[in-house]
Amino acid sequence: MLDANRSGTATASPRAAATELAVPVPPPLRPRGLVATCTRVLFSPYARLSLLLALLAGAAACVLLFEPQRLLTHGWPPQIGGAAAAVVFGAAYGLCTVAFVPRPLLNLAAGALFGSQLGLATALAGTVLGAGVSFGLGRLLGQDALRPLLRGRWLRAADGQLSRHGFRSMLALRLFPGVPFWAANYCAAVSRMGWLPFLLATGLGSIPNTAAYAVAGARASAPTSPAFLIAMAFIAVPALAGTVLAWRKRHQLRGR
Repeated sequence: MLDANRSGTATASPRAAATELAVPVPPPLRPRGLVATCTRVLFSPYARLSLLLALLAGAAACVLLFEPQRLLTHGWPPQIGGAAAAVVFGAAYGLCTVAFVPRPLLNLAAGALFGSQLGLATALAGTVLGAGVSFGLGRLLGQDALRPLLRGRWLRAADGQLSRHGFRSMLALRLFPGVPFWAANYCAAVSRMGWLPFLLATGLGSIPNTAAYAVAGARASAPTSPAFLIAMAFIAVPALAGTVLAWRKRHQLRGR
């Protein structure tokens, strides 16, 4: 808009000048076509779940190939000793639990290699490490794809229990053996349980059973000793109690 001043000269008003100087900003470009399709496919829940299954299958194949159970018969490599051996064993313990190696076997090996006390500490560190890795993999790669599949009555009941009472439920699973270690890890990852309750319950709940196996492994050469017999009793009693508790709770789960 032009305004006339006293001398008769036409000048542009400030609003008109601002309007003329304003340049429209184009919207940001978004990837289209093949790039966008590949991005959606690669980061989709089912693609991440497929990656998780591939990683677990590869880990299980490595376990079958290297046979970590030979530690019970051949012992630890002689070139690694002291605290370094305990650290390496703890890391290997955690990775082996991710690859479905049974924890009782690893606990026995920890006791046989390092004795009762250091074997217990090493096995507990490996337990928490392996649980954390499994929980992280399941939460990152599998939760989005598996949560929509929780439609059965038992699945919904288990998911609700883990989500609402995470610490208490995981502590019970660790104290009373019966559910495989890896299965409890991935079920917790699919639920809405938090990291801190999961790791705390895993560490605390694994102490009794892990200690019993470590003592049994350390005293395996004397199977008639009191320490070995007490350790075996601590292994058998929680298993029996867990079986009885699951039998008594079966009606509550069916009614939900």
